[in-house]
Amino acid sequence: MDENQQRFGTVPPSSTTSASQKRNSNALELGPRKKAKRVDPLVHHGRHFGRTVFAFANIHALILAGLSSSDEAPVTQQERRELRVFQKLLKLVPGLEERLASPETNEEEVMDIADLIQEGASSSRTDDTKSIKGAIIDWLGPLVPSLTRNIKSTRGFNHPRTGFLLCPTGMDWADSEVQRQLRDKELQIPGNHWPLLVYENETYNHEEPWKGLFRGGLLIMGFKHVFTSPSSVDQEPKATRSGNAKIHGMTSVTPASIAYVATQVRFALTSSSAFCRTDKETDSETFYTSALELFEDPEEQEEVQELLTWWN
Repeated sequence: MDENQQRFGTVPPSSTTSASQKRNSNALELGPRKKAKRVDPLVHHGRHFGRTVFAFANIHALILAGLSSSDEAPVTQQERRELRVFQKLLKLVPGLEERLASPETNEEEVMDIADLIQEGASSSRTDDTKSIKGAIIDWLGPLVPSLTRNIKSTRGFNHPRTGFLLCPTGMDWADSEVQRQLRDKELQIPGNHWPLLVYENETYNHEEPWKGLFRGGLLIMGFKHVFTSPSSVDQEPKATRSGNAKIHGMTSVTPASIAYVATQVRFALTSSSAFCRTDKETDSETFYTSALELFEDPEEQEEVQELLTWWN
């Protein structure tokens, strides 16, 4: 076919047929519908595991530790927690215990199982971090100066509202010198210091440390955003898809889910751009594990049960 035939439409019949067949890929025509990519069930369960059981677990190491555990009671707190988390993982994922115990399951298959669960836990954390980053600006209401949904550098101790919410209970945000030291990073806040944002009405009672703890309004909004639907934060759900809690059959709040949401909300208020477990400035992993340690402390169980009753 020469150039003139193509330009003026004098194309031989055989070529015309070929051209019409190619029309299906026209950018203005709807092509054949692609089948939705099927997510492996282990990834699906991994997403819920990260949100409600343990957010920062090394799944491969966890499974190996669980499989090698003996009948003897674990000695250290770390060993007890690992065993507890492993048992929750087995309960969460249907058929996992039988699959891991099967003599036909070799080490490579164990690695594949761990990788898929890890993928789910990591992807859910990334998705939630990204979505809460913008949503939290709406939850904070009108701000002076204003903050942008997609920029974090002006948050944290660089802004009066987010700085107040992130300020530890042991410091006075009203003190301009404290504000300056936090803003200039002369003071580093360890992750095991509770910020005002985790308290109901952002108020800490020195005489009653548990009063309002982990009952903060932003935590409630964060929980609804993650587990019900983003639109449910406004108390008028508009989403047509089921929320994560319903999808996974979650009927009650877990201590780990409170710690997870608190960690996400706290990070969203900071000026750090990337959620990194080794970031010493936000110290997110320490904050998360400190919350879990508080919830697991035998001496605090009465208060913890009251907290769970309040959430549920």
